[in-house]
Amino acid sequence: MALTEKEIASLEATAEKVRETIIEMLVAAGSGHTAGPLGMADIFTAFYFHILKHDPKNPDWEGRDRLILSNGHIVPVRYATMAHAGYFPVEECLTLRKFGSRLQGHPERLRLPGMENTAGPLGEGLSQGAGMAYALRMDAGAAKASSESAPHVYVLMGDGEQDEGNVWEAVMWTAKYKLSNLTAVIDRNNIQIDGMTEDVMPLDSLRAKYEAFGWHVLEVDGHNIRQFIEAVEEAKTVYEKPTLIIAHTIPGKGVPEIEFDYHWHGKPPTAEEGRLFLRELRSMKGKLPHEYA
Repeated sequence: MALTEKEIASLEATAEKVRETIIEMLVAAGSGHTAGPLGMADIFTAFYFHILKHDPKNPDWEGRDRLILSNGHIVPVRYATMAHAGYFPVEECLTLRKFGSRLQGHPERLRLPGMENTAGPLGEGLSQGAGMAYALRMDAGAAKASSESAPHVYVLMGDGEQDEGNVWEAVMWTAKYKLSNLTAVIDRNNIQIDGMTEDVMPLDSLRAKYEAFGWHVLEVDGHNIRQFIEAVEEAKTVYEKPTLIIAHTIPGKGVPEIEFDYHWHGKPPTAEEGRLFLRELRSMKGKLPHEYA
């Protein structure tokens, strides 16, 4: 069923709250990554507030979808979205990276209920997700694993981590076993810690590469929530092929001073910068993404 304009507006408003929480938690931590989390707020909101079959009160429910975060350094956006979705109090976000906190700088599966994988070293998430998708298919049988009610596995990756050889082993393996119950998403924001991706290690055409390996590939505006949700829905109709969604995003989205600036890949805002960034984010409220893109 198509989303109404009111429903889209509600999701966009939630994504704005997630961005504000990201800034607040990074300021409180004094360390962490800023650009990637801000850029992925719309996609995480789409997942936790519309796409995923999940239950914050029963995070280990067997019928849930699995969301794997491969580029674990952007986990502040996942924490913020999970908090707003009801997994834990939003106030706990301010414990990010603190000693003893459940909210570590990179996600730990056993530390926080609802966290499906541990991530740190880049390039491992697709292998983890492929193993889960294969196991779910073995448990349910191929026909049931492809049904609409069966759990689906989603893997979120960064574009910079496509430099890792392990990714391409998983790409081949996933295609070989026709894991149509897996959808991968690449955050195509064109930055990594050392600079622009095309300067560090040219990636284009990612679409052609994945298609050559036997994947179904879609490209979307990662800040257009409706477009992203429609791409996910299309992925579920593809027969015996994994799907990749290349989501073009703006790193640092919503804060003009840092958008597309790779220096903010792993840099947190100071308290003063945080106040400025929050003012700018709040000044955008009520505007649609294309009005301040």
